[in-house]
Amino acid sequence: MLTAVAIPIVSSSLAQVAVRGNPVSAYRLARWDGRIAARYAAQKFAASEDRIGRADAARVAARALRQDPTAIQAVTTLGLDAQGRGDVVGARRLFTYAQALSRRDFITQLWSIEDAAKRGDVAAAVHNFDIALRTKKAAADVLFPVLAAAINDANVRASVFQTLRTQPVWMLNFLNYVSMGGAAPQSAAALFLRLTQAGVPVSSGATAAVINRLISAGAMQQAWNYYAAVRGGADLRQSRDPRFTANVQTPSVFDWTSTNDPGLSATIQHSLKGGLVDFSAAPSTGGVLLQQMEMLPPGSYRLAGHSIGIDQSEADLPYWVLICRDGRELGRITMPNSVRGGGLFAGTMVVPAGCPVQTLTLVARSSEAIGGLVGQIDFLRLSPEEGRR
Repeated sequence: MLTAVAIPIVSSSLAQVAVRGNPVSAYRLARWDGRIAARYAAQKFAASEDRIGRADAARVAARALRQDPTAIQAVTTLGLDAQGRGDVVGARRLFTYAQALSRRDFITQLWSIEDAAKRGDVAAAVHNFDIALRTKKAAADVLFPVLAAAINDANVRASVFQTLRTQPVWMLNFLNYVSMGGAAPQSAAALFLRLTQAGVPVSSGATAAVINRLISAGAMQQAWNYYAAVRGGADLRQSRDPRFTANVQTPSVFDWTSTNDPGLSATIQHSLKGGLVDFSAAPSTGGVLLQQMEMLPPGSYRLAGHSIGIDQSEADLPYWVLICRDGRELGRITMPNSVRGGGLFAGTMVVPAGCPVQTLTLVARSSEAIGGLVGQIDFLRLSPEEGRR
């Protein structure tokens, strides 16, 4: 008697192990198990290349469902078969039943997304995207490209915004995907701006990536508009963050960005008293230390700043230069040694008409001093000259 009981138990256990890697072998061991039969039917249906093979898989699925009414893979196989036969009503009925059994079945969610899209029900489609992305980690590989491309449509973008306002677990990864090229930069900026205005955090890395992509696409004004909206107080007529206190984790080109060239260093340091740029250049090494993109209107501008610790020969002193995007130099101001004038320096730069984009850059000259170049700047502003605002 013990043996008679043990045989089906052992067969069932072997089948449960086998089904993970080989549903066919598992099905041979335990045809009476509805869940194993359902998995076998699903695999057979997916592998079938003709109507006969799919019909046979559907018969196995129907038997599996009689054996176990909760075998969701049997339901989805029958649903896909019904759809393939043109029975939309039957497919919808079966997948509605699958939804009732579990919202964790990926096939069910994919079908529900497609069905909602065909019906033009954007809200339902996005809702099912949300469920699917919560259900399976690997779902992002399949669904992010589809959802990101869809936000180029304003109606879809509005629905996606409503979902992202709840900050689902997949939100940050999705925003990063969108920012790096999953959607047109204009669409990404529009979505990110709505989220920011609604108090939903968008990382500085995603923000910077979208701004930089807009600039690469030639959408300079939209890039600035987005930047100004997310960086409160930004003024087109002057440089930003004069005391280096912004503390942006991933700066965009409209923020201060520092060099990573060999032999050159410029780091923005923050404290309770404010911020400063600590810079250095190895002996006989010159190049860009710090820069910020500008969109200054035509006019005359005053560059003013304060340095600490600069001690170089006149020929080796670092300088600030404003360069038009077309390569024209619009002004150059050398920073004196810090003991001179208490470290204060100032000068004038002129932006002509026909130069809508400029870059303000701190440049290190190649120094022959044994210690190279070292110094700090705790204030720097480029703004319209008085009386010319």
